[in-house]
Amino acid sequence: MPERVEQHTPEGVDFAWVMQVTFVVTIVVGAPLVALASLQVSLPTWGEKAVFAVRVGAVVWFVTALVVYLYARREQSE
Repeated sequence: MPERVEQHTPEGVDFAWVMQVTFVVTIVVGAPLVALASLQVSLPTWGEKAVFAVRVGAVVWFVTALVVYLYARREQSE
């Protein structure tokens, strides 16, 4: 049985960290942003609410992932 790996030191950007932080920050920051944005739009049906949440959430997720990646790359290079 191989030994258990407790930690690792990746070369370059640690993409696992980027994905984990993106997930958490998107939920913590993105959910309230989507809720606030939905107040400005008429969403009478559950289908429209779901489509709106997915569309706005996708933009929030992408921007968050980009910012977290750039932060990780900057920290890695220092």
